[in-house]
Amino acid sequence: MNASEDGPATPDIKRKRTLLLVDDEASILTSLRRLLRKDGYEILFGNGGEEGLALLAQHPVDVILSDQRMPNMTGVEFLRRVKIAYPDTVRMVLSGYTELQSITDAINEGAIYKFLTKPWDDEQLRANIAEAFRYKELADDNEHLHEAVRIANKELAVANEQLRVLLIERERQLALDGATLDIAQEILQHVPLPVIGFDDEGMIVFANIVANRVIGKGQPLVGSFASDSLPAALQPLLTAEEDAKRTWSDGERDWQVSCRSMGEDSPSHGKLMLFVNLEGNGDEQC
Repeated sequence: MNASEDGPATPDIKRKRTLLLVDDEASILTSLRRLLRKDGYEILFGNGGEEGLALLAQHPVDVILSDQRMPNMTGVEFLRRVKIAYPDTVRMVLSGYTELQSITDAINEGAIYKFLTKPWDDEQLRANIAEAFRYKELADDNEHLHEAVRIANKELAVANEQLRVLLIERERQLALDGATLDIAQEILQHVPLPVIGFDDEGMIVFANIVANRVIGKGQPLVGSFASDSLPAALQPLLTAEEDAKRTWSDGERDWQVSCRSMGEDSPSHGKLMLFVNLEGNGDEQC
């Protein structure tokens, strides 16, 4: 087994192009080494198929150029075994036309990338080897791109699953908030004291049963404006910069009316007006 021509490869961020030459004739290997030395490849030499397989087990290889006629194992047989064990290599065979059928079969199987004839033309051989390396590097780039896409798709799937879980939780929270709001509104509807809610424009957006009875005189207040439906004595409470209180009589009962801005403990806006009967804790007589 022969060592690489340039000795052990120096670790680099980008590995040097590596070429494996396999031939049982030392003179052929010497000629190829002389021809390809100036092309800057890391070149490994094997004097037969078994030695070529041993070198592949020890070194990363990009392109393989093998003679066809070798004892014990032909080039096609060798490259068929390489295809199974090292499918990412680019495999070429040197042969005369007498073995054309077996080589054609190997090309059709994908075991061989290209068939080069003997005797070879030096510049044509160099060009074919350079093309093989470009083909390998393009295939590697495509594989890296596919791997990046696979990773991105996996990350996207994870993100989508997280988003799905968040949406489910959000829907659950919205349903809970909606149920809580419905319960709160029902409770407020049956509080035995007038309760009125206003938006920032002074429109009444909530009025419970007692408020409709006491302030609306039996008419629904929601949708009307304070300027139209609220007694004039109470309207200044809505424009006060701070929470305000005052006593007010509807002609039958005396009330302490308080008005406070909403939003301190919730994302609500507007103001809330609450009436407390100064004659008792409830409004059972309303």
